[in-house]
Amino acid sequence: MKYEGPIIRPPSEAESLLLQVTVGCSHNRCIFCSSFKDKRFRIKALAEIEEDIREAACYPWVERVFLCDGDALIIPQQRLLKILELIRTHLPSVKRIGLYGNAKSIRKKSVAELISLRERGLGIIYLGVETGNEELLRLIHKGAGYDEMVDAGRRVKEAGICLSVTVLLGIGGRDRSTAHAEDTGRILTDMDPDYVGALTVMVIPGTPLHDAASRGAFALPDRFGLLRELETIISASDFTDCFFASNHASNYLPIRANLPREKDRILAFIRRVVEERRDDVLRSELLRAL
Repeated sequence: MKYEGPIIRPPSEAESLLLQVTVGCSHNRCIFCSSFKDKRFRIKALAEIEEDIREAACYPWVERVFLCDGDALIIPQQRLLKILELIRTHLPSVKRIGLYGNAKSIRKKSVAELISLRERGLGIIYLGVETGNEELLRLIHKGAGYDEMVDAGRRVKEAGICLSVTVLLGIGGRDRSTAHAEDTGRILTDMDPDYVGALTVMVIPGTPLHDAASRGAFALPDRFGLLRELETIISASDFTDCFFASNHASNYLPIRANLPREKDRILAFIRRVVEERRDDVLRSELLRAL
């Protein structure tokens, strides 16, 4: 397999075959992200992708494939269909294919086109929503507003593809913490994803967010302030059937819950940790990472 630069994948794709079909991210403007700043976005040649797929055919036990890099869904429909067909031909053991999408790339596909992708093996799309607050979406340069995000999520769901959404604790800073959490709960309700992953903002040197923090224009809530955001997001969300997790290494308090079934239990736990200032159950700063 040939990879260009560091490869980013969702935690849930840890056991997947990582197939790099694009290099970098088609958007690459989010002020908190440093993942693809050293890569100029391009779509790999089909011949190069096919060579990697044929090489992977020597691993007959592969059941999942994740298409890297940051936004493989931006690939034109016919070429993406061809990639999925090559996977199905040469890796018949594969049961699910996943990729990152953003609101723009999802909304460039019709529901019918998304269904065609599902029929050829695309089983899950990971969408970074980050926040439901309209002003914050603009400030962090997500490239889509509230309505566009909701439309993108609903298209994925309508096509019968699993939707996994990420949100960012702390992205509103101290000043917008409450508004961020309340509006994020609202957008999650409107999208009704199958999975939600809550991550905590890491202020990374070299990013515009770090520059803002350095000049005092941005400050993260403290650990318990971040947990209050987590509590508010869950409390304000109304799901049909969602697996909600904050077990990413960036978080202070790892939780996993099926919502709405375990909503009361998980909210009671978070509130107890905050009210009792339970430092002993929080992840050490030394163990937090991207």
